[in-house]
Amino acid sequence: MDKALETMLANLQKNTGKSLDEWVAVVHNSGLTKHSEIIAFLKSEHQFGHGFANLVAHSALKSDAASMAETTDLVAEQYKGKKELHAIYRSLMAEIEKFGPDVEIAPKKAYVSLRRNKQFALIQPSTRTRLDIGLNLKDVPSGDKLEASGSFNAMCTHRIRIEQPEDITPEVIGWIKQAYLLG
Repeated sequence: MDKALETMLANLQKNTGKSLDEWVAVVHNSGLTKHSEIIAFLKSEHQFGHGFANLVAHSALKSDAASMAETTDLVAEQYKGKKELHAIYRSLMAEIEKFGPDVEIAPKKAYVSLRRNKQFALIQPSTRTRLDIGLNLKDVPSGDKLEASGSFNAMCTHRIRIEQPEDITPEVIGWIKQAYLLG
């Protein structure tokens, strides 16, 4: 379990007096089965903020990454039908794992989060032919290959588009390592 989730679960218990499992039982007892209905219920009836309501709703519906990981290899699912991108992903990960033993790899439903003390990067197969690398590089100017993340992902400052193995240059690895060192 990643550190951010551990913190969120501890705060849920501390702030509400109930564990995630207890809140999931409350949701199940409500009879609600739609994500949006569960969120509205938790916000209106139990004064939840959106983050906690979303966490409980996903857990109750077993649509959270942890529940899916119990039965699904999330990375394999991301790259289903994208054999060439999966090879690029594996090459990238081989380089990233050389950064140090403190790289935490946390697959999610749509991307892989790379963390140290905090998330420093993510790797996402955005299309059938393109991988996007999201980086947290505060105060680093964007350029031709290292572009501002824009609407790609609010948790990242920059994005690098990778379409073929040759796109993984020493410069790209250098930017990822820079984000790692800052993270």
